[in-house]
Parts: sequence; structure tokens; C-alpha cells
Amino acid sequence: MEVFLNTLFADAEAEYADAGYVIFGAPYDGTSSYRAGSRDAPGAIRAVSFNFETYIPDPGIDLGDVSVCDLGDLEVLSLPDLVVDQVRETAAMIVQDGKVPVMIGGEHTVTPGAVAAVKPACYVVCDAHLDLRDEFGGTKWNHACATRRVMDLGVEDIFIIGARSGPAEEFELVEESERLHMYTADEVADRGIEAVIRDIKEIIGARTLYLSIDADAVDCCLTPGLGTPEPFGITPRDLRSVVRAFAARASGFDYVEVCPIDAGQTAAVAAKLIREFIAWHEAGIEGL
Repeated sequence: MEVFLNTLFADAEAEYADAGYVIFGAPYDGTSSYRAGSRDAPGAIRAVSFNFETYIPDPGIDLGDVSVCDLGDLEVLSLPDLVVDQVRETAAMIVQDGKVPVMIGGEHTVTPGAVAAVKPACYVVCDAHLDLRDEFGGTKWNHACATRRVMDLGVEDIFIIGARSGPAEEFELVEESERLHMYTADEVADRGIEAVIRDIKEIIGARTLYLSIDADAVDCCLTPGLGTPEPFGITPRDLRSVVRAFAARASGFDYVEVCPIDAGQTAAVAAKLIREFIAWHEAGIEGL
């Protein structure tokens, strides 16, 4: 019989019962504050994932040998708090079955649901925005409140890499809170991403973590397919270093806020880094 292509993530051919990694999409952009369209990201990221070779050379992993399942996309509801519940229930099922959840957004609103299910001690996020508002647009579940909601979950330490946008109150909250650790895009450019990663690892120690990537952490001049573009960001290579450094110790992962309106480069970076996350986690080695 001939080989047939499908619309799931490349090489995610395992049955759920056999998989160590479970991908699912959360195509929700109901609170997007500037440009909607991240609901189309899971499909765009899956499509371009077939562009890449199965072998990931640095950790020495062939994804064809890794048991990955793609459940497809959640049929998301309209209200953001209900969508967060859908994500939490799905991620909790995956975690309880001893597997690693890998979520493709959608906007950042969906992340607190996955973090609530994984229950990590620490949260590492790459994001242009602090996302520390308590409320925005009439709801606590706006994508501008994502990190604040993670903070509410009682996560011990939160690390924000690439930040460069937010109201004064959010920057003041970072200054006041011992749980919030901010590394701006300018600091990453000045010190180098390796120094930032070493700082974070020293604070985290042996504790568990959840890793979230907001696509707008990267400079919008490099990857313009974004709902809330911000210039002067970190680079795709910086982002890759973060994924390689923390994948092995992460209990859950998501990639959110891709808005596929460009020539495909933003979705390509996302697809590549999702594949890198799985490979480096499977290898159990840290990039730095």
C-alpha cells in the first residue's frame, strides 16, 4: 500500500496508549488584543513539520524511533475560562497516563490550564510581554494575563525571558515579587543567552519545571507571523538554546501565539522547536 499523508504532526504516528509524548492543539484566539489568527497556528505548524528530516543530530535522536501521538485539535468553546478548563482536563489526562503533554496554541490564554495539570515547581516562559495583568478586556483569562494566572497557581519561581513590553505596574510587580525573575531581550543581547540560562538553572536546581514559548519573544522583524508583534526581541537561535537547555527536565511544553500570516517562517521555527523539545527530552541531556 502507498504511504498517505495526514494533517497530524510529522512522525507522530504512535497510538495514544503507546506514546511517551502527546501533542494536542488548542486553536483559541478569542481574547487576542491586536491581531487574531492564532487559531490557525496548529494547522500551519503541523503542515510545515513535514518539511524536516526525522533525525535531530545534536542529541542524536531520530524522531521516527520516538513514540509520539498527535490527538488533533480540541474543539474549543467560546469563553476563555472554559477553554482553560478544557486544556487542564486534557493535559491532566496525559500526565496521569505517564506521558508528556506538548500543546500547540492558540493564544497564551491556554497555558495556565496545562500548567495547572502538570503542577511544576517552576515555570520558564519566553515572551515579549510580561502578561502579569490581573484583568484585561473584562476577563481574568485574557492572553495578557497568562503569567499572572500561572502565578496564582502557586508556582514557586517564574522566569520570563525576552520581556520588553508591559505597563509600569507589571514591571513594578516584578521588582516587588521574589518569585518573578525577568531577563529582558536587551539583557539577553548584552550578556548572551548562555549566561541567562546558567542563572536560571542555578536558581531552579533539581526542581521540576514547565516550559512555555510565546512566539513573540522573537524579534518580529525575524518572525513576523504574530498576533502582538514586538521588535528588538531575542533570536530564533536564542529560543533554540532555551529549548535545548530545559527540555530534558521539563514536565510539559507549549508553543503559542503563532499567527500564520507571513511566508511561513514563524510556523517553521515553531515546528522545528517542538521537534527539538521532543528530541532533547527523549535524549535526557541538556544543551547547556
